[in-house]
Amino acid sequence: MSVARLVSAFQFCPGACVFGARASRDPAPSLQSRAFNLLLRQLPYKAQLASAEAVQARVQKLALAPASHEPIGLGRDVEVTLTKMGGWPVYYTAPSSGHEGCNYVMFLHGGGYINEIVPAHWRFVGEMTRKARVSCVVPIYPLAPRATAKDVVPATAELLRMLLEDAGEAKVTVVGNSAGAGLALAACQWLRDRGHRQPSRMLLISPAADASVSRPEQLAIAARDPIQDIPGIVEAARLYAGELDVGHPFVSPLNGGFRALAPMTIFSGTRDLLYPDSVDLAARARVVGVPVELHLLREQPHNFALMPTPEGRRARAIILREVA
Repeated sequence: MSVARLVSAFQFCPGACVFGARASRDPAPSLQSRAFNLLLRQLPYKAQLASAEAVQARVQKLALAPASHEPIGLGRDVEVTLTKMGGWPVYYTAPSSGHEGCNYVMFLHGGGYINEIVPAHWRFVGEMTRKARVSCVVPIYPLAPRATAKDVVPATAELLRMLLEDAGEAKVTVVGNSAGAGLALAACQWLRDRGHRQPSRMLLISPAADASVSRPEQLAIAARDPIQDIPGIVEAARLYAGELDVGHPFVSPLNGGFRALAPMTIFSGTRDLLYPDSVDLAARARVVGVPVELHLLREQPHNFALMPTPEGRRARAIILREVA
């Protein structure tokens, strides 16, 4: 189904839209977000995804000088510990006043499966820990091409299964952005297929749900997206897929089943190359009875929910309420 038909089915509004239990409208993007879109175009993100060669050069650079995954910018009043599970580094954060009675968040970072967790992710983890008083579990999953989807998805799902088991009666929410949101969805599908418990909710920020990036309308959106480009996303997905087809649900969870998954809250914007997949994801989940809220905001870029704009702050306020 084309995104135009899906949007029509959702009675798409030209400003900010919420499809689900609650709805609100904002007729235009804020001045700050418009300025931020201009700033993003001056940064190197889009150039790093402009071609397969650019992605390969990025991967080679990171192989020679791996980026640090150590927490930076968590802020005050947050305690952090590092363990290893299944050979992966896994960080745990908690309010410094104690985590007795805290709910849990598993946070899966973005980066196209080739980039390490960055300070913006850690600031968000710190904000959730402090303001929602949750304990965050942050797996540092290995990156492509050293690790591929056939190993990363089951291992992530197994970590989530253990967290759900250890949490007892506490609420466990999965939060992911971009590639991390795609990984969250694929991991929950893996759990469902094996009869394991689902988390309380998935919060998916600009999810990477279809690695093929093959919708005709995405060519036009790519020209307006200040961060992403099609050739680089396709090449990063090829590296992450490894021996799997890029259409495999581990790589493109939009192609997986949605029945009996956890409720979802999805954030996307119409300057995000991936936003048609978010609309499709919400439609497919709702058809099989999964509760979904889709927050689709006009003129917002990829990962807007993590950005220092009014729209980003409102999105994070929703996230904090959901995970608390």
